[in-house]
Amino acid sequence: MESILVAGGAGYVGSHACKALARAGYQPVTLDNLRTGHADAVKWGPLIEADIRDEDVVRAAVRQYGVSSAMHFAASSLVAESMAKPELYYDINVIATLRFLEALSAEGIRQIVFSSSAAVYGAVEAELISEDTPLSPTNTYGETKRVIEGALQWMGAAKGFSWVALRYFNAAGADPDGEIGERHDPETHLIPNLIRSALGTGPGLKLFGDDYPTPDGSVVRDYVHVTDLADAHVAALRYLKAGGASRPFNLGSGVGLSVLEVVKAAETALGQPVKYEMAGRRAGDPPRLVADPSAAMAAFDWKPGRSDPATLIRTAAAFEASRPPR
Repeated sequence: MESILVAGGAGYVGSHACKALARAGYQPVTLDNLRTGHADAVKWGPLIEADIRDEDVVRAAVRQYGVSSAMHFAASSLVAESMAKPELYYDINVIATLRFLEALSAEGIRQIVFSSSAAVYGAVEAELISEDTPLSPTNTYGETKRVIEGALQWMGAAKGFSWVALRYFNAAGADPDGEIGERHDPETHLIPNLIRSALGTGPGLKLFGDDYPTPDGSVVRDYVHVTDLADAHVAALRYLKAGGASRPFNLGSGVGLSVLEVVKAAETALGQPVKYEMAGRRAGDPPRLVADPSAAMAAFDWKPGRSDPATLIRTAAAFEASRPPR
């Protein structure tokens, strides 16, 4: 069984990718320091509890498990924190990644799938965002992802490895089998927070802004199911193994949903009202961010088949309901 080293495989998207890898016949080998990940989310292969910047551990893992390729999810991703502590985000996201890439290169690993973000684009006014849209991050988190993409390009050319950077839009939902799901602390994402508000397992829901130039005044975003994201990572790995060119790809549903549309969809799916408080706009929130995912769909033979609002909410709610009281 071919082994894939998965940095950050105990996190939200990383753990779903590990499950997708196992289903596709690979052995995921998770490398995670568990600072934000969860050991009990590592169910489909071994867990190495260590930091990705520990070159000796990375190289030993490659040799021990016969690793052929890597996926990289390990990062800090809180936008507000990134603006308050930019030095921390450059350290965790950029410097640690460079050390990780150096260790992989030293062991002859020549293929990597990188977890990037739509945050590299910043505020974009286009109806759909393609990979050709200029990169202009509006926060430190997005800037660190942009820097890593640049490092992949230049180090790839110098070291001879191939790469794919997957620019996620809004990851949401949970494993349809209920085995894993979203467990951020603090939780900043809309769907888990509105579910917790509806189920009474979390604080009241606060929405930000109802005066944007959108049909209902709330911001419009592209929500993509985490299992669709996981499948795309496996497809991207196969793309590289088949000789695909190194480049970034957008991962989204291609459909924009306003925040208030998501709330209404949740009320329908849950059969009960979702209470929320409307607050003012957050600084830097653009009115609309929606992906053009056609390049990934064509290159990977992939489609976001679970990213409809009902499935997003149903799977997230089932996982939330299965969790012990907090």
